[in-house]
Amino acid sequence: MSTESISDRREHIRSISVTSLAALLGVAAALASMSITGDAATLDAAASDLRALMLVAGAILAQFILFDFTSIYGEDEFGAKHYLFIVFMTFSFWFVTWGILLTTGATL
Repeated sequence: MSTESISDRREHIRSISVTSLAALLGVAAALASMSITGDAATLDAAASDLRALMLVAGAILAQFILFDFTSIYGEDEFGAKHYLFIVFMTFSFWFVTWGILLTTGATL
């Protein structure tokens, strides 16, 4: 097995783990947002609750800390592209999941 294929496999595993963590934390933040705003009288009141936005911001920051602590990127540069990808994926999963939960009237 050549060094190039080992490097490609490591890169693939790293990208899968980063994407999975962003997706899971986005969904977890949506579930937590729903449990916090579940007692709101209307959808407008729930959607304008700032605590839900703070939850997703906390999930994003937790990922940055986790990636820094675990050195998942190793010697590679963790640049602006990586930060934007994590923010976009986490926010997107949170937004879609929480939107579905709010419009269906689900309770947790």
